[in-house]
Amino acid sequence: MPTRQELRATQGFVAHMTFCWRHPSLTALEVAWRWLFGVPFLLILWGKAQQILLRIPADSAGLGRLSYQNPWLSAEILYAAAGIYRPAVVEVLRWLVPAGAVVWALVSGIGRTLVLARLNWLRVDPSPRRFLARAPGMIALQFVWAVALTGVFWLWYRAVAWDAATHLDADAVGGEADLIGFLIWLIFISLAVYSAWAMVSWVLSIAPVLMLHTGVPVGAALAGSFRLGREFSGKLVEINLVMSIVKIALIVLAMVFCSAPLPFSDQLGPGSLGTLYRLIAVAYLIANDYFHVVRLKSFFELWRFYRGR
Repeated sequence: MPTRQELRATQGFVAHMTFCWRHPSLTALEVAWRWLFGVPFLLILWGKAQQILLRIPADSAGLGRLSYQNPWLSAEILYAAAGIYRPAVVEVLRWLVPAGAVVWALVSGIGRTLVLARLNWLRVDPSPRRFLARAPGMIALQFVWAVALTGVFWLWYRAVAWDAATHLDADAVGGEADLIGFLIWLIFISLAVYSAWAMVSWVLSIAPVLMLHTGVPVGAALAGSFRLGREFSGKLVEINLVMSIVKIALIVLAMVFCSAPLPFSDQLGPGSLGTLYRLIAVAYLIANDYFHVVRLKSFFELWRFYRGR
């Protein structure tokens, strides 16, 4: 048994993956609650997007002039079109984002409680009832998570909007759009925000484990997440960073699978490619949910190691 100083947060990562793989009910619960919210939400987004396109047709926004042979001109067209569609999109998001956050908190709070109860039942306590009784607190924590994540997306959007206004606005750049500069800044901003979120979001991830194991209220669980000690917190940050790298690897792997059949597109046909892309998207989402469970399992075991519970 390693000491606290010798323990590396990722040394049990493979064992945690194996445990979750051997207990598919954990991933099934995670997939079920995420898709229970995600599928209807995406359908609503699709419906609202179709309504906006009916009000503001693509041709009237200049999207019919897009050209793959002239990406600089296309960048300017997309920037101008974004300004045209922005008021209509903001009008929808003003009510859809708050409503979505509330519904997501309800569904994810109950779903994540079931996952943690199942995980606890498999490893420690034969009775998950005390976990299920704390579902309201979990819902509150998930709502805090949704608000924090919405704030992160808003900061990313504001940074990208500055990037676009600086590099794609023809009047601002004095001529042709600086597409290369825009993409460089876009990559830098996205990686910076993504890394920053990975560095701090562990506080919101460990709070449910703390609340469910100690029985403290929501506020005390959040406050206690900041007082776990440098050693314990460092392990949680390490796990979060590894999970962030895994997510990037999954995205790259999905892109590889999507691009691999392109040389055979004439033989496969557009219908077959569309079906293949949908299957890849579903596989990516399931894999992503599986690694969410692995991270939860890692946090669960670290809590037991450091707190002996």
